[in-house]
This record gives sequence, structure tokens and C-alpha cells, in this order.
Amino acid sequence: MSAKEKYILCIDLGTSGCKAAVFTIQGEFVGFDFTSVPLHLIPPGGAEQDPNDWWSAIRQSTRRLLQNHPVRPEEIAAVSVNTQWSGTVAVDQNGRHLMNALIWLDTRGAKQVKDIKRSRINLSGFGVGKLYRWLRWTGGAPSRTGKDPLAHILYIKEQHPDLYRATYKFMEVKDYINLRLTGKFLATCDSITLHWLTDNRDLSRIDYHPALLKISGLPREKFPDLVEATDIIGNLSRPAGADLGLPASVKVVGGSPDMIAAAIGSGAVRDYEAHSYLGTSSWLSAHVPYKKTDLGSGVAALPSAIPNRYFIANEQETAGNCLNFLRDNILYHPDELLREDKAPDIFKIFDREAATAPPGANGLIFTPWLFGERTPVDNHLIRGGWHNLSLTNSRADVIRSCLEGVALNQKWALGAVEKFMRRETGPISIVGGGANSDIWCQIHADVLGRPIRQVADPILANARGSAFIAAVALGEMRFEDIPGRIKIKQTYHPNPDHRELYDAMFKEFVNIYHANKEIHARLNRRKR
Repeated sequence: MSAKEKYILCIDLGTSGCKAAVFTIQGEFVGFDFTSVPLHLIPPGGAEQDPNDWWSAIRQSTRRLLQNHPVRPEEIAAVSVNTQWSGTVAVDQNGRHLMNALIWLDTRGAKQVKDIKRSRINLSGFGVGKLYRWLRWTGGAPSRTGKDPLAHILYIKEQHPDLYRATYKFMEVKDYINLRLTGKFLATCDSITLHWLTDNRDLSRIDYHPALLKISGLPREKFPDLVEATDIIGNLSRPAGADLGLPASVKVVGGSPDMIAAAIGSGAVRDYEAHSYLGTSSWLSAHVPYKKTDLGSGVAALPSAIPNRYFIANEQETAGNCLNFLRDNILYHPDELLREDKAPDIFKIFDREAATAPPGANGLIFTPWLFGERTPVDNHLIRGGWHNLSLTNSRADVIRSCLEGVALNQKWALGAVEKFMRRETGPISIVGGGANSDIWCQIHADVLGRPIRQVADPILANARGSAFIAAVALGEMRFEDIPGRIKIKQTYHPNPDHRELYDAMFKEFVNIYHANKEIHARLNRRKR
């Protein structure tokens, strides 16, 4: 098969659903299909998805994609997966899941992870000796929110001991999908990081550290063996091939979690080049040539999918999800969505209305902490809302303030990232579904004070990153070739007339957090 005839199938499994996309071996987009997946929120703090729903969405999206685009199944050279990160699937020896997956929003393990973190002498909730080991070996430490896989596993061990004993391996979401594709119990060195059990000091020899396993009270045999993101881990199993409509000759690449795939798909692969992701959640990241951790902000350099490279990891919990909340719970009833404009694109309506409100939304400030926050503050009890709301504010103000509030939160992250890098970022490439909004890109430029480069087809960044990883794995591309393959739709420059206004709003945004965090802690502890 010649290079021109090779295609890569990318499976991009997010919280909202599965996007199956086909790219050429050179990273050119061919087409995609999407199938949604249900999310189950279980008070107090539970967030689960059924792995069967994931597989059903993957199967449906892949089959429709291949039916609707002129790519023959035998032309697919490889499958490359990226998924939501920080999830946990307990499986038996046959690879069958034993319960719903606990995903990145699940906080039920907060108590269990708190118990293993403490010792006689503590700092910020950590035993000093334990904290030193975590930071030195992994580059980070378990979050107090309980949203890391380590917390998920400890929760299962304590609350569901029979399921824990029956579990053969605990798999990250991406690695579980690879298990369904190949039958192999493997994880990649980047995906396993948020378990906080691996020694990441030497990127060529990442492995589980015995002392960290001992601290956690978890045996090594409960975890999969490790490979690189660019390793070819095997071929499609016959059952998986039959489900997807693909031949068993198709290779499966190790792949990467969504955050890391997006970094590569944004084209920001050179050191200190930044990208911002605007999806259900958001982050602001860059590759760096060193391992480092800022405990105060929760920003850390963790292993990338690019061999022997680190990337800056941070995450803000709700970005695009704030717009979903505004749409579904405040401005519209589901029946209205069927009536207005017959089949409206609500987010385009939001953009039009936001453009009619002035910068600053007439003094209205929205804080986007609808499900707690991770960085630059690690606080699962903080909650969001509208501040300085008055009878004179309009619907346009409410919508614009939502867009501005997410951007103000990104400015908070930007300060932490630039402090971490000891330099300004320069232009920031923006990707994710939210980057389709021209007005939101301009708001980010004005609030962050940095040029914003709107990557073409930004919603495909994760899948594009997966395609690039597969192309490297197949020997058809080098990572240094990637920037030349990225198309920029438009660059947005900061409007100097708005700088004073947004700087003042940012100052009050941070003040709002500090003034309300204790109130939110008291209110939300009662719910747990």
C-alpha cells in the first residue's frame, strides 16, 4: 500500500461522546462522524459512564463514517485512540468491565486519597515525606478533589471490596478502548501518569515505583504494563474488526489522552509554544524541556506523547459546559430548542447576542466553577455564579459574561503557566469546539492580552493529534514536521482599548474567589 493510499482512523472519545475521524497519512482531514454518550451524575460526587455505551458509540460512528466517505476499510492502515483522561475502568481477566467507569468528574474518592496522603508531619494536607516522594518521582501528587484514578481505585477498594478483589486490572479510559481493540492489557507512559504511581524522572525508563505502590496500598499486578504512545501495540482483534467493519490487519497505536493529543493536534509541539483548549473543560499548555512542579497552582510538567518530552499539565473543570448549562438550565427549555428557528444552532445565537453587549457585560461577572476547580486552585467545593447582577442586565449581558468568565479563568491559568515557564507565551493557538466562536476567540485575545491563533477545524484537534501520533508510529512523519501541517484560520489581536477594563475585571474575579471560598466550603460540605 503506497503512502497516498494509507489512511488513519482516529477514535476521539470525550465525555459527551465519540468522534470517529479519518485522516490521510500526511494528516489531511477526510471526514468524521459523532455519536453521543450518556453521563450519569450520582450524588454525592459520583460521575459515571457505561463502557458499553462507549463501545456502541465507537462502533456506530466508525461504521457510519466508512459508509459515508470514499475510504475503503482495507485502506485504513492504523487506528489511533485519544480519550477523556483521569478515568477508571475495572476489568476482569477476560477484559470485561465489572462496573461503570468512574470518570474525571467523580469526587467520591476524596476521603480515601486524603487518608493515604497524611502522616505525622503534614504540609497542605500531605505527609511531608510522602509529598517529597510524589513530587520527586512523578512530578505531581494526588488531587484533594478525589478526581484522579488513584482516588477512584481506593474508593472502589473501600466501598466495593468484592469488585476490587475481582478486578484483574484497572485501566485508564484510552487503555480500556485499546484493550477492546486488541485484547491486550497495556497502558501508555503518558496515560498512566495521573495514577501518581510511576517514576517519571527518566523519560526513557518510566515504570511503577515500588515505594509509591506501597504508599497507595495497591499491588503492582492490578495495573497494566507500559508502552509508548508511538508504539504499535498490535493488530485489531477479529471481534473488534468485525464490530467496526475493518480487517484484522489494521494496526493499533498506543495513542494518548485528550489533553496531550490536543497539544500535538494544535501544532504547538516546540518548547514554550502554547495552546489553549476550549471544550467541555479547558486548559492552557505548552511543551517544556524540563520536569518541574508548582504545588501552589497545581501546574506540573508531565510526560508527553512525544518521546523524551514534557508538557505543562493543568485543567479548568468547566468551560464549554458553562454554555451548555446556560442553554439547558436557564435560557431554554428543551421544547423551545425545537421551536426557535425550527432547528437552531444555539451557540451561534449566543455569539450574535453576546456581540450586542459591551465588553465587560455592563459590570456582570460570571465565575465558571460549576463543578469545582483544579488549577490554578485545587478546590472541589467552590461553585460558580453571576456576580453584580442587576435588573438592568440583559440576556446579552448574561451570555457575554459567560464567555468572558471562562476567559478570565484562563487568564488566571495563564499567569500560573507563564510563571512556571519563566517567560511570556507569545501567540496562543486555540483549539476545541469553543474555538469555532470568533467572538470568544477575540474575547480571549482581549482578556489574556495575547494574540490568539484560531486553528482551522479546531474541533478536530484531538483527532488530528492522534493522526499525527499514528503517522509517527508508522514512520511516515516526524513530530518536528507537524507545525508545517497546521492551518490557521485567523489571528485575533488584543484590543488595547479593552485592556484596562479586563485587567480590573480580572482583579475582581480573583477577589470573588477568595471572598466566597469559605462560604462555598460550608454549603457544599453539607451535601457530601
